[in-house]
Amino acid sequence: MFSCLFWGACFEGIGYLCFVNVLLLGSGGREHAFAMKMAQSDRLNNLYIAPGNAGTAQFGKNVSLNPTDVVAVFQFCKDNQIQLVVPGNEDPLVAGISDYIEAQAAQEGLDIKVAGPSHWCAQLEGSKDFSKAFMGRHAIPTARYQSFALSQLDEAAAFMKTLEPPYVLKADGLAAGKGVIITTSFEEAMETLREMTDGSKFGKAGEVVVIEEFLKGIELSVFGISDGKDWKVLASAKDYKRIFDNDEGPNTGGMGAISPVPFADEAFMQKVIDRILKPTYEGLVSEGHPYKGFLFVGLMNVGGDPFVIEYNVRMGDPETEAIFPRLKTPMLDLLKAMAGGNLGAVDVALDSQTAATIFLVSGGYPGDIEKGKVIEFPNAVGEDQWLFHAGTKQEGESVVTNGGRVIAVTSLGEDIPSALLRSNTLASQIHFDGKFNRTDIGLDLMKYHTL
Repeated sequence: MFSCLFWGACFEGIGYLCFVNVLLLGSGGREHAFAMKMAQSDRLNNLYIAPGNAGTAQFGKNVSLNPTDVVAVFQFCKDNQIQLVVPGNEDPLVAGISDYIEAQAAQEGLDIKVAGPSHWCAQLEGSKDFSKAFMGRHAIPTARYQSFALSQLDEAAAFMKTLEPPYVLKADGLAAGKGVIITTSFEEAMETLREMTDGSKFGKAGEVVVIEEFLKGIELSVFGISDGKDWKVLASAKDYKRIFDNDEGPNTGGMGAISPVPFADEAFMQKVIDRILKPTYEGLVSEGHPYKGFLFVGLMNVGGDPFVIEYNVRMGDPETEAIFPRLKTPMLDLLKAMAGGNLGAVDVALDSQTAATIFLVSGGYPGDIEKGKVIEFPNAVGEDQWLFHAGTKQEGESVVTNGGRVIAVTSLGEDIPSALLRSNTLASQIHFDGKFNRTDIGLDLMKYHTL
């Protein structure tokens, strides 16, 4: 294989046979899913994953590289003739990796694309206050809110007294998916606010806190893709954040997911398009910042109407592990078109089956955990089933735990019950000390499934 010297021609579909070198940034189950899908392309030359895990190593080369060190990442791209950089999580995007790499590449006469939004657009996730203000400017439906710092506790108390409990407090900055606190107690909310704003709970991420009204409904996620000119809907999914069954206990990075969401029918999705996605993408263009990459919109279905809970500027985890197994469009084609401004030429095709993802996590998660537990895998995995590595690493001949969320088990089925049965059965065949998983993923959707 050889690297293509006509990268722009690849994007425009002129017909050159192009083999692409890709750098994927991240180390979770989402990145394993990205790596798997990209490796299916016969146009892939070399795939590097920084830092990767035991699963991504099956499809490319893991490299020791800090994804948020934009200077080091660019140097790696130069040294290894990388043509496409794929940021898996939000950290490098908020650090400005897209702007830096593409600017440096242009300055040095290199053609390196990044499949992710600019630093300005990444503020949609990097700052809850920024994203809420953006929604306000473009009349995008969301919960009523105000933002407060440590010096504004009295004002915050006055605002909370205008709300009906429960109270929702969100750290303004990035908190690894755990920066949202919901409580029914005014006193507890005020104490939590104090702990957040003085930095003792979430560090700098919580120095500003968004307090918003509680929306009653059922959550879901909708994913869009854009190249800065055109945009399309990718898929819907529902993830489960709380550690215990019945949505009890603290928030986690995600304990499982279902895709598609049965109540996100054509009528509901048209509301999402008209009221949220269209004004979001058009609003970004009108403010001079067209969006390029994946956009993950967390929504609340309130009596059949969608409201935005939050924006995320990348694919979700564990939603990715449920969506990508359904994706029929070649991943590398999709990423190249997204990064190169040719999305209009690519059709998004999804398997009509349901995907059910169940995360196996370390004992004690999301609190203190022990790493290094040997993982025992089944001898075989069935057709249309996948084990996506997240917190794992290779130690000699063994794969061991290396994080809180360890393995995402995904299965396809003709409906939610059949997909869940397959995933739960497969999950029961994986063993490591302290293994834990929720047993109710997707059960809340059964009532919609039977309609």
